[in-house]
Amino acid sequence: MNLLDIIYDGQAQYLQRAEEMVAKVVAEKGKETPVKFPGTAYALPCIYAITGKKITNVGELEDALALAKEFIHPAKNLQAGLDAGTASAMLAEIIEAVKFVYDPVPYKGRDAEDLNTADVRTLGHLPDAEVRSFGVALVTQDIPGVAVLIGEAPDAETLANVVKDYQQKGLLTFMVGKVIDQAIEQNIKMGVDLRVIPLGYEIESVIHVVSVAIRASLIFGATAPGDFLAHRTYTKDRVKAFVNVFGGWDNKIIAAGAAAIELGFPATVDKYINEVPTLLLYQPDYEKVVATSLEARGIKIKVTEINCPVSVSSAFEGERVRKDTMFAEFGGNRTPAWELVTSVDLADIEDHKITVVGPDIDDAMFEEGKTVRLPLGVLVEVAGKDMQADFETVLERRIHYFLNYIEGAMHVGQRNSSWIRLTKEAFGKGFRLNHIGEVLYAKMRDDFDKVVDKCQVTIYTKQEDVDRLYAERAKPVYDKRDTRMAALTDDSVEEFYTCLLCQSFAPSHVCIVTPERLGLCGAVSWLDAKATKQLDPTGPNQPVVKGTAIDERLGIWESVNEAVATNSQGAVESVTLYSILEDPMTSCGCFECICGIMPEANGVVIVNREHAETTPVGMTFGELASMTGGGVQTPGFMGHGRQLLGSKKFMSAEGGLERIVWMPKALKDDVAERMNKAVKEMTGIENFADMVCDETIAVESEAVLAFLEEKGHPALAMDPIM
Repeated sequence: MNLLDIIYDGQAQYLQRAEEMVAKVVAEKGKETPVKFPGTAYALPCIYAITGKKITNVGELEDALALAKEFIHPAKNLQAGLDAGTASAMLAEIIEAVKFVYDPVPYKGRDAEDLNTADVRTLGHLPDAEVRSFGVALVTQDIPGVAVLIGEAPDAETLANVVKDYQQKGLLTFMVGKVIDQAIEQNIKMGVDLRVIPLGYEIESVIHVVSVAIRASLIFGATAPGDFLAHRTYTKDRVKAFVNVFGGWDNKIIAAGAAAIELGFPATVDKYINEVPTLLLYQPDYEKVVATSLEARGIKIKVTEINCPVSVSSAFEGERVRKDTMFAEFGGNRTPAWELVTSVDLADIEDHKITVVGPDIDDAMFEEGKTVRLPLGVLVEVAGKDMQADFETVLERRIHYFLNYIEGAMHVGQRNSSWIRLTKEAFGKGFRLNHIGEVLYAKMRDDFDKVVDKCQVTIYTKQEDVDRLYAERAKPVYDKRDTRMAALTDDSVEEFYTCLLCQSFAPSHVCIVTPERLGLCGAVSWLDAKATKQLDPTGPNQPVVKGTAIDERLGIWESVNEAVATNSQGAVESVTLYSILEDPMTSCGCFECICGIMPEANGVVIVNREHAETTPVGMTFGELASMTGGGVQTPGFMGHGRQLLGSKKFMSAEGGLERIVWMPKALKDDVAERMNKAVKEMTGIENFADMVCDETIAVESEAVLAFLEEKGHPALAMDPIM
């Protein structure tokens, strides 16, 4: 069989199975039975994006079959073969959807408390929230690409070498087939947080990674459902994915590969097949698979060599260290712990000097078998001719990311509330406290090479040193920074900054970052943007000189409108910084929270990405996000960062923080302190968070209103919001 015949035969097998499964589910469940994947606002995402048709019940699966057949027209040309691949993808999505009709959790890894100890580890469909969680990492290139591994490698060690290479380079890796068992055999840590995701054993489960790519186009690109050419262009240009097929491929795998190629994702195989130059490649040398794949997809990765016995990569950023795997712990309210980055003169430090003052985690004083707990002070001193004090906080916040890149380490918090855990496995491989210094040194010198010419790290573990140096060095610096930050307001500065990081995924989105309004992803403050401009003069953060405001209440500046119009290529011409009703700022899709008007309560609800349940406005986060992402303006709804919930400028044109009537309890608990402080300073109201309803109190509109009335919520007495 030639390549096209292989694709057509594979597609025919998908069609036969899909038709049989649809006929069976119609007969057994009835046409009105709902069909859906959990946690997504898109009704069968791939079919919806390709055709514009929503599939919501069993009866509509028959329509989906008909739509897939429209792409089946065998001919002796490559495009007909690629269309058959598209049909195969649609049919695979139908097959997977039927599985969810019979079992709401067909992939049992979803039920596992710890995926890496579960009997079944497959995850299948990824909810929208998980897709969005990759957003910032993708646009910042912390995730430089997406690898899809299918089949069975010649042995488990070969598979592990490939996966670990992708991990070391920070890639997001999906697995389908027996490669999952091979990864388990080699003790590869898996899970969404660890960016190694076992989808399923049947080839049809590969549709769940295709769905991730397609939803990136829907969520971040705001690409219209049904405009398949635009979706293909988006995935080809912006989703750096590729496929590796191991072992003896079959015709269904090649048909699935045709679907990937149509989306712009090249594939490699280790068993000979007629190649399609740059798109379908034969690579039998397993030591060259990674390099061949990265080259085919145009992914260039700079890997920093670090003196460390465990891997260091952004792929490990989501790793969690639980008590049963923990060897050592610092901070977390168990011991004092702080971290400080401070700038000094070049002559005052020695480059690459790493010092541990006090006992290390292998000290004989610790009882074998018990968790090691020590106080910790991490002092990072940097020097450079272009280094400025304002950069210190930017570098210091990166400690959180750099330490989480360490395999077997978990870092939470910052400043004097840091919390670090290390695993028994990391200790067994030789990881010691000096390696924290090695990682911080290497990353500071590499990531901030334009301003850091020297870096010295000192780690303190003696109680008296940790306490003394906190009082003498760390706390005075923290206090000085806090005083400066408190004085920074939108009114006190002469310029704001653009942030265009997310344009690699949402080309019409432009963030305007101000002292009182950080980037909606939560990752870029005004000081961050200012520092980034100086570190990267032609980069994503550019100054916008304010000038005179057109409307101070709404937050309209001519200079801001010009910057937005220019950088969105005219897609957006006007934004207000302080209103959600009149030209609100656009969103890309990786926002931390969404606010939306609840008219009957005369206020707004806020929902964070992690909250999956329905809100009082009748929509989930995902459904709200589908209306607001991708660089579009939706009056009455707005994506934003968590920190904005402590800002006096939050929708101040409509009455500000006092308009908040409902939010999930976890979010409320997180923001309560700063929200209460801001509301009290503006209105004198004490403990405002106690007046805000949450899901533990009520979700239905009438019950929410009853709670607000009982508490005397200020929104009820304010002017009508609409």
